[in-house]
Amino acid sequence: MLLIDEKGQNHGVVETSKAIQMAYDADLDLVLVSPNQETPVAKILNYGKYKYELEKRAKEAKKKQHTVEVKEVKIRYKIDTHDYQVRIKNIQKFISQGNKVKIVVMLRGREMQHSNLAFDLANRFLTDLDGSGIMVEKKPQLEGRNVTLYIAPQN
Repeated sequence: MLLIDEKGQNHGVVETSKAIQMAYDADLDLVLVSPNQETPVAKILNYGKYKYELEKRAKEAKKKQHTVEVKEVKIRYKIDTHDYQVRIKNIQKFISQGNKVKIVVMLRGREMQHSNLAFDLANRFLTDLDGSGIMVEKKPQLEGRNVTLYIAPQN
């Protein structure tokens, strides 16, 4: 195995028994860093400290990671113009934060007969949001009593 000591010096290819003895003499641990190599690489180091550093790096990477959420915007097809503009601004804010958006146009009772108006409203959202850097994930379609549309930020 290829051996690296606690100071970072490369000792070249060393027998396992000799590497274990060197780690014992230094009062440290022998850790197999990359076992899948043609010649496995081992390091002499303090295992507790090594494990702590790995956990710290993993925690830091997780902190920088952004999880994508699906934000839902529910509306009726008889929406007022101001309410429509507020929904557009909310959708743009969600998209700029990197989240996906599910737009639901709800239909109640006899409104099901006017599902074409709900599809028109969903398509109007698409045309008004066209320059905002969006990508249509799922085109408007009827799901039960609702017309749904999924959009996501472009990468």
